[in-house]
Amino acid sequence: MVQSDKLRLHGFNNLTKSLSFNIYDVCYARNAEQRQAYIDYIDEVYNAERLTQILTQVANIIGANILNIARQDYDPQGASVTILIAEEELVDESQVGEAAPGPLPDTVLAHLDKSHITVHTYPETHPDHGVSTFRADIDVSTCGVISPLKALNFLIHSFDSDIVTMDYRVRGFTRDVEGHKHFIDHEINSIQNYLSDDTKERYHMIDVNVYQEHMFHTKMLLREPKLESYLFGESAEDFSDEDKKIIRKQLRREMAEIFYGRNLRPGQEVALGLDFL
Repeated sequence: MVQSDKLRLHGFNNLTKSLSFNIYDVCYARNAEQRQAYIDYIDEVYNAERLTQILTQVANIIGANILNIARQDYDPQGASVTILIAEEELVDESQVGEAAPGPLPDTVLAHLDKSHITVHTYPETHPDHGVSTFRADIDVSTCGVISPLKALNFLIHSFDSDIVTMDYRVRGFTRDVEGHKHFIDHEINSIQNYLSDDTKERYHMIDVNVYQEHMFHTKMLLREPKLESYLFGESAEDFSDEDKKIIRKQLRREMAEIFYGRNLRPGQEVALGLDFL
């Protein structure tokens, strides 16, 4: 008789697995009119209805029945969506092994429980310089055998992700039929274990992990950004060489400070090896 590798539990799997994202999109808008146009663009592209579509897709990927959706657009900008979800039977277990990276946007799998998915957006700009930043905060929290890590790659590809910071933590415990406690039910030494190869190639990454506490933190910065893709409503040909030099410096500084989570001294981003663009 074939022996099952599955852990036999006493009752329900009570482990809570939480994945939190900060996803940033950065751009340069030359004047107040363009900066407002960027904010309006972000509010239209990532309004509550669009965010609901993205999170509904996440629920499908991790395999959840949606119980309730609450969503809200804000004035002057920003939106929030919260989805309560419940577990259903796994559709194709062979495709979603614990070590496999999650699907990309053109692939949908399924599985989840007593859990939630939330997103909040924060479009932001400042009148003293031309750099504007859009931040999306996303939380996927599950209770049971399934993992929010399945949605990693889909979410990164769903936003224009220049910088991504991620936190993953397994909390609580569950018991097997012999009464032994299990504080984690899958192998992991980095969130990067669950990223697709194309995502790893596109981003510079740093890990800060506390293995004994089942806490994992990964920061990602786009490796080869192109100046043209950061100029909102204009092209590089609209700027002089000197202007482009200044813009590159401003964008580098903005992205480096977000990535490292602190204000940097002038030129420090180059010393840190972030002389891109």
